Amino acid sequence: MTAFQELSQFLRDTQALSRVSMRTGWDQETVMPRGASDDRAEEMAALESILHARRTDPRLPDWLDRAQAQTPAQARILELTARSYARTTRIPARLATELARLTSLSQGVWARARADEDAGAFLPTLSQVVALKREEAQALSDGDPYDALLEDYEPGTTQVEIAQIFDRMRPRLTALLDRVRGAAAQPKALNHNFPADQQMHIARLCATAFGYDWTRGRLDLAVHPFSSGGGNDARITTRVAENDPFNCIYSTIHEVGHACYEQSIDQAYNFTPLGEGVSMGVHESQSRIYENQLGRSAPFTAWLFGQMKKSFGDFGIAKPQDFYATVNRVAPGFIRTESDELQYNLHIMLRFDLERDLIAGRLDVADLEEAWNARFNDDFGLQVDKPSNGFLQDVHWPVGLFGYFPTYALGNVYAGCLNQQLRHAVPQIDTHLERGDASPATAWLREHVQHHGALRNPRDTIAHACGCAPDEAPLLAQLEDKFTAIYQL
Repeated sequence: MTAFQELSQFLRDTQALSRVSMRTGWDQETVMPRGASDDRAEEMAALESILHARRTDPRLPDWLDRAQAQTPAQARILELTARSYARTTRIPARLATELARLTSLSQGVWARARADEDAGAFLPTLSQVVALKREEAQALSDGDPYDALLEDYEPGTTQVEIAQIFDRMRPRLTALLDRVRGAAAQPKALNHNFPADQQMHIARLCATAFGYDWTRGRLDLAVHPFSSGGGNDARITTRVAENDPFNCIYSTIHEVGHACYEQSIDQAYNFTPLGEGVSMGVHESQSRIYENQLGRSAPFTAWLFGQMKKSFGDFGIAKPQDFYATVNRVAPGFIRTESDELQYNLHIMLRFDLERDLIAGRLDVADLEEAWNARFNDDFGLQVDKPSNGFLQDVHWPVGLFGYFPTYALGNVYAGCLNQQLRHAVPQIDTHLERGDASPATAWLREHVQHHGALRNPRDTIAHACGCAPDEAPLLAQLEDKFTAIYQL
């Protein structure tokens, strides 16, 4: 075999083992018995030890030296492999293994503390996680440690660039939010009981409408909705609250966006570094455009209104246009995943600032709850009433995903750009959405974004699809137009 063929086979086996690790994590958050958490931590640590050894294998530099790329895709594989090797060799095997063990244990400790509303029970574990992530950041960093962690989720982007985007977004978002809060026209809130089995039925209908391939995926319940896997096994989860069907429905559509990205990547890239989403920002662009620009649009909610009427009868909303306003209702709330489009990015900005301070050592874990609650009150005018509505609501910090949160807002920015181009390229989208058919939109996204996997860098992926560099202007314009109309501003 040539050096490139030898390297490709080695990478294939590594990618396969990585997917086994991902599905072990999926099992932990969905169906694993509670008493298995200690064993699962050891299993995850053992898998990570093997994966770390493969990603730092001394044969990799020789293969990279000798391999000759014959195509742009092969050149990109070599580029990504070299980048992975350079980063992974800076992390001691002990640290990689201990992080895997601790974050697996931490997920269970967090879930129990969240259920018991006992922040103090989780703080010692979180302190250990933060200490290890600081160590990892220092090992990876040639500059700012937080930037080193951010590189795992949005390669090529720095916290300074993200902060500048957020600084440009915040004034327009808060000004629009103030106008919406003072509007005379306020959409009606839901006040009805929505049985769980019927919610899951509608969630499945929505997943199908957005093109989810059930032969290569499945839908389960989890404390915190997520998508896991890739290639020909891309799974999703959701959660159910019987007084809030939108939680289940839109969490499902969001996770379908992630899974469809993975399902749509060129099969020739499967089990290579190209066979996965290029970044979490681009991944979020898919989940957010599915959820918001398409799923919360007037045409799609008109179809959804009909499905809701079939399943639940009269639930207090009389007309499709009133239902559209209710779906997009801007209301005070603590939970990021249940937030409206207008306030969502403000949730991300809060987490971005706090986690930067945690990694830099400017904020101690012991003071995190107080800092969160004070900042939340400043940003949203709400006093956090319990830890599950505060810093315990998200699973990201418990499992060590520092640097992940800002990619949600970047995903919104990218989605705004993609939606603008999509509407121009496929003008008949709304006619299909009214029938519960998102296929013209998802086909365009599949062709211009999803099919290419990690072939291009994140911003180049969006620029290739849109014909211009991404920026926040289209998203802000969409939000201003949408909420001005709904609230009759």
